[in-house]
Amino acid sequence: MTDRRTAAPAWRSRLKQAVAAALVPAMLAACAKSPATGERIFTGGFSQADARRVGAEQHPKLVREFGGEFDDADINQYVSELGNKLARRSEMPGLDWRFTVIDSPIVNAFALPGGYIHVTRGLVTLAENEAELAGVLGHEIGHVTARHTAERYGGSMLANVAGLAGAIFLGRQAAQAINTLSAVALQSYSRSQEYEADTLGVRYLRRAGYDAQAMATFLEKLQAESKLQAAIRGLPEESVDQFNIMQTHPRTVDRVEKAIREARNGAPDGELGRDRFLARLDGMRVGSSPEQGFIRQQRFLHPELRVAFEVPDGFRLINRPDQVAALGPDGAQIVFTMARPDRPVDPYAYLTRDWARDARLAELERFALDGHAAATGRTRVRTEQGTRDLRLVAVRWDERLFYRFMFITPPNQTSRFATAFRRTTHSLRALDADEAAGLQPLRLEIHTVQPGETVADLAARMPFSDFRERRFRVLNALDDE
Repeated sequence: MTDRRTAAPAWRSRLKQAVAAALVPAMLAACAKSPATGERIFTGGFSQADARRVGAEQHPKLVREFGGEFDDADINQYVSELGNKLARRSEMPGLDWRFTVIDSPIVNAFALPGGYIHVTRGLVTLAENEAELAGVLGHEIGHVTARHTAERYGGSMLANVAGLAGAIFLGRQAAQAINTLSAVALQSYSRSQEYEADTLGVRYLRRAGYDAQAMATFLEKLQAESKLQAAIRGLPEESVDQFNIMQTHPRTVDRVEKAIREARNGAPDGELGRDRFLARLDGMRVGSSPEQGFIRQQRFLHPELRVAFEVPDGFRLINRPDQVAALGPDGAQIVFTMARPDRPVDPYAYLTRDWARDARLAELERFALDGHAAATGRTRVRTEQGTRDLRLVAVRWDERLFYRFMFITPPNQTSRFATAFRRTTHSLRALDADEAAGLQPLRLEIHTVQPGETVADLAARMPFSDFRERRFRVLNALDDE
């Protein structure tokens, strides 16, 4: 094959120069000053009005996606008062700030442009004092006052300018659209933006009279909580950040402490507000909500769906938004899900034609479970962890609702767990009205340690079957012995 090269027409070169000349003043006009830092940033024309519009559009979607608004009026008012206390000391005190507590046990926080700040109730209960919670709120306020979303949007525009110009030069009818404002608003921040938000958060903490070192102590506690959650899920520690705020806010303790040192300027340490904070948290709901179902030792009970089942001893239940999982010994797992077919269907047909239509099922069987028709089958698959046996069980609870079990084992462990898995299948049952009404969420209790009480004594009161002392130590910011 011969390599052929041709010279570009002169008109194309002149057009490129003209487009470049036209872009320069437009790009300069799309710059703005950051209210928090005073620096000029390229925003791509993303105005304050755009920020408010995007925030207003995305706020209800984000709240809905992450669990809805927390229904505790006292906690919502407390967080809102604390957030506004900090926001009034920012460079944008006149912005119509809105602070929302999301009903999720996951530890997370989000800032949307236009002054929409969100923290989960899981984050609120993890904090040790008011200053730690204020540090998170101050950090998120910093993302807004530094106009990080506008800066991100401008960066996206710059990255697409070359492609847009290339489309013109190549004679395309239109260039591919750049990221939408809403998509940019929900992206994770860069490392430099996280550091800038930490620096601004320290500034607002000090102006409000709090000890800024609380930003670092909260991050240390968050890392301990992340490692605990990874251990509960049987995952390596390097995967811990997928469970919390660190997924979208990558930070380290040393960078936070550097921001604190640089922002200190001889200012004295402020207060922590621990007693005031704990008094507000006493009796606050923790863990899963009734809408998500409860884990009680080896049982999963859902008061709203009115269904329950039990897993074998040695398995740890984990309640996730889309499924309930149970991790057992030697690689054994149980996954419980629900499905709503778009038509009435027999369990056998649903199993073979819908749920596992691409699998080669063996040992197919119809059976009845507590008056409900059910079907089961077995298959073998290759996964990243190796070959696994899957036992699938589909139970038709009503015409448009199936409950499903997937029992997963390495082939050399399948016979070992067969009886236990059958017991779990047949433990699936309906809750009666009285039993469902009697199920109540866990609540945080503030306890004053009495003379002679030990960590082991207090940890024994934790309502969990595993990691009791470690859970207690993380919750109370106690070092491991």
